[in-house]
Amino acid sequence: MAYHPLCCILIVFLHCATGYLAEAEYIAYNTSSGIVPGKLNVHLVPHSHDDVGWLKTVDQYYVGSNNSIQGACVRNVLDSVVSALLEDKNRKFIYVEQAFFQRWWRQQSCAVKKIVKGLISSGQLEFINGGMCMHDEAAPYYVDMIDQTTLGHLFIKQEFGLTPRIGWQIDPFGHSAVQAYLLSSEVGFDALYFSRIDYQDREERKGIKNLEVVWSGSKTLGSSANVFTGIFPVNYEPPPGKFYFEVNDASPVIQDDPLLFDYNVQERVDDFVAAAISQANITRANHIMFTMGTDFKYQYAKSWFREMDKFIHYVNQDGRINVLYSTPSIYTDAKYAANQIWHLKTDDFFPYADGPNRYWTGYFSSRPAIKRYVRMMSGYYLAARQLEFLMGRNSSGPTTDGLADALAIAQHHDAVSGTEQQHVANDYAKRLYIGYTEAEKLVGLSLGCLTESLSSSSCSRPSTKFDQCPLLNLSYCPPSELEFSHGKSLVVLVYNPLGWKREDVIQIPVVSASVVVRDASNGKEIESQLLPIADISMRLRNRYVKAYLGVSSSATPKYWLAFPVSVPPLGFSTYVISSAAKGGSAATMSALYLPRSNDPHVEIGHGDLKLLYNVDKRELSYYSSSKNSVKSSLGQSFKYYIGAVGDKSDPQASGAYVFRPNGTTPIKSDSQVPLKILQGPLLDEVHQQVNPWIYQITRVYKANDHVEFEFIVGPIPIEDGIGKEIATQFTTTMTTNKTFYTDSNGRDFIKRVRDYRSDWELQVHQPVAGNYYPINLGIYVEDNKTELSLLVDRCMGGSSVQDGQIELMLHRRLLHDDGKGVVEALNETVCVNDECSGLTVQGKFYLKIDQLGEGSKWRRTAGQEIYSPLLISFSEQSGDSWANSHVPKYTAMEPSYNLPDSVAIITLQTRKDGSVLFRLAHLYEVGEDKDLSKLAVVDLKKVFPRKKICKITETNLSANQERSEMERKKLKWKVEGAPSSYEVVRGRPVNPSELLVELGPMEIRTFLLEFEYCNHLSDD
Repeated sequence: MAYHPLCCILIVFLHCATGYLAEAEYIAYNTSSGIVPGKLNVHLVPHSHDDVGWLKTVDQYYVGSNNSIQGACVRNVLDSVVSALLEDKNRKFIYVEQAFFQRWWRQQSCAVKKIVKGLISSGQLEFINGGMCMHDEAAPYYVDMIDQTTLGHLFIKQEFGLTPRIGWQIDPFGHSAVQAYLLSSEVGFDALYFSRIDYQDREERKGIKNLEVVWSGSKTLGSSANVFTGIFPVNYEPPPGKFYFEVNDASPVIQDDPLLFDYNVQERVDDFVAAAISQANITRANHIMFTMGTDFKYQYAKSWFREMDKFIHYVNQDGRINVLYSTPSIYTDAKYAANQIWHLKTDDFFPYADGPNRYWTGYFSSRPAIKRYVRMMSGYYLAARQLEFLMGRNSSGPTTDGLADALAIAQHHDAVSGTEQQHVANDYAKRLYIGYTEAEKLVGLSLGCLTESLSSSSCSRPSTKFDQCPLLNLSYCPPSELEFSHGKSLVVLVYNPLGWKREDVIQIPVVSASVVVRDASNGKEIESQLLPIADISMRLRNRYVKAYLGVSSSATPKYWLAFPVSVPPLGFSTYVISSAAKGGSAATMSALYLPRSNDPHVEIGHGDLKLLYNVDKRELSYYSSSKNSVKSSLGQSFKYYIGAVGDKSDPQASGAYVFRPNGTTPIKSDSQVPLKILQGPLLDEVHQQVNPWIYQITRVYKANDHVEFEFIVGPIPIEDGIGKEIATQFTTTMTTNKTFYTDSNGRDFIKRVRDYRSDWELQVHQPVAGNYYPINLGIYVEDNKTELSLLVDRCMGGSSVQDGQIELMLHRRLLHDDGKGVVEALNETVCVNDECSGLTVQGKFYLKIDQLGEGSKWRRTAGQEIYSPLLISFSEQSGDSWANSHVPKYTAMEPSYNLPDSVAIITLQTRKDGSVLFRLAHLYEVGEDKDLSKLAVVDLKKVFPRKKICKITETNLSANQERSEMERKKLKWKVEGAPSSYEVVRGRPVNPSELLVELGPMEIRTFLLEFEYCNHLSDD
């Protein structure tokens, strides 16, 4: 038989295989390692990032339906993780989104719940962040961020008795100062971790080992609100080197069975050690974190944990580094124990870019309609909770709980951000509407009880019915659109959710010009004014009422009826509208201005504030205020940015996330349509048809010292194949030196300098998109004499791209996806009877020019009033008996008492256990106003004069632990540089006998109150 080399090879292989049989049997992986001093410790943090809606709706993600879009099932994640954790007591897992966990928890048996509680108690399963969702940090208002976090923390506290320690904002597209100091430090978090920062910033930080810092987000609260902050080196996924282990992932597993081909233990150990050393080279101290997971992973958790078990076992056998199962809490404690000195970070992490032409600043303005809807529902929820408290919570009746859940989910970073698919946006809106309809019933019942009940201790079925008009902005309000005849009148109840007396002008649609308004408390006639409803408003009304409600309006109102109201704090005033008697007084019809042939200029405004328009050019030209001694040139214009579609050199398009303009086109005012100017005793209006799809109404109220702009934009035309991003800009001659100021989630104002970043030397690639910031409250510029401020009614993108100028982006309609994951162009349409057209957006912004240093009071006061509008309800009356049978005017507070001008009530809510959650917010920063940036005092005895507070407990911001306990546990981190000499002003602990609450600038204080009810209601 001839010799054959293959036979020899086969014999050798069989011999080797026989020799390794004993080693190929069961291997008990040692996963028990802890932290080893003196070695590089790699903390494996298993996690799944589960979006509360994005490509699929929240419920589709939970149950795992609609998988043709994305194969994701959160129920599988939680089921699988629990089973995998039970297999090894050393394994750990963190979970974030309580909207999902609560769905899952409700469906579990008592036996499973007991097991899960054991896993949580042992530290194997840890809740991180703990809110209902991982909220966005650009588009939400700070009150909503607090509310959704509180809702999730309440569940965790009640079910498990725990308080989350760590903030985990790994996916939002930029990070706000409010998130750092308010939603992290003031919540009680020991650290905050995230991923997305500007690509230039990240590279700079890697080089100087500053990816981990101490973040001081508030110049007012200073070091008292610092938080340790970790920025991931790449993203929130496993490190480079192929360490993904979901079923069907491409990363090579550790093959440690010598009887099988592709044995690779040492190769994979070397890969792991190399990844660890690479990260350690850009990190301070001998601890690094590997985030082992990403979006919707661990649907088969065993495939992940099997590989991590092996890595821990074999890498620790190798001995070069130490690997352990960990959590962000364990990691944070290790970093703290390292006793390092950390770099101090101030301001925020906006805007975010992940490449030269990839600025994620478009989403500040994406889906402006849902942004407005969320903001409206937020203000409504605040007022509804107050009324629920005043009436008394009734668990068997309507509550605000449904609206609370819907609003919490809507704060998700792919919800209010506007970066979700269209069907998901529809789902968020549907949930908000369902929550609103239940809260609307509660509000109606509460107001009925408050107007009827003078002495009874409870009220659940008042005879007086109140209706509301959620589509009032579309001039649709069925209660007010009736003919007042046969002795019937319309009762208008105006509720003020703020803690100070409020005077304003409200408008409601009516069908007749022969109407009169009276104060229900004394029968005196109130001056009122009629303004014809614009044709464009009627077209919007007819189309969108049909689209939203599926009905056609039977009545057709002709006029807006405007009249002034004066409403006490935390209370209401009532007005009666009826037919005017023949020959008697009635509402004043607005006069139509007729231009003079020899003078193209017209002055608008009958009070201190006046605007000058050039009628021939159809443009604003001048602003003056005798009250503020301000005179300034002021122009307004519109333009659109052409949405980039990408090219061979860079395929990046403008889309839901990214703003990448490819040129700017001015929008010229339509020369065929003259200005329409209406003038009257209460307000003047200027109607301007800018072009066929932009309409603006400018209002100057006699009693106000600011200008109101109402814009109607859309449908944005796309027949030319060009996506458009619509902006308006105001231009002055102010010398602003590249500097402007924008708010952080409605709280602090942050200084911005065009084409500049304080943390690194910015390479400018996008001079417009790279200077856009999110605006939730306002934006302003100043020079050495004056301040120009704009306030908004929802989140918008804004900037000052030229000196003396401010611009706001109002609407976007784009034809290409930007490649950031949503896989859908931002092209919103509205369909009626199968006829679809682009979305039309309606909204308001407000403008004021002040002397330098005088603008903050208007920004703070008006900003609070924009967020918490007067709540208007309607009832019907026969005859003139309202004041005889109802309470026409009411305040829950002591009649002569108002909160300080610097303080707002942001939460007044009866919880299910009967306790009352109460929050007060100081509205001013240190040094912002010479009079109001000081310690303020609130007298709770005067806020609640009809109820006796028998117990008051101050808590952290999310109300899941006592404030003193949070402060006792808080980690104090060392920072570079000399200690600040600035002394933070905070209120002292509340004396339960005095019940005086002190608030320092920017301070928010949270309390749980328990009451002894003395007597019920009385008017003032």
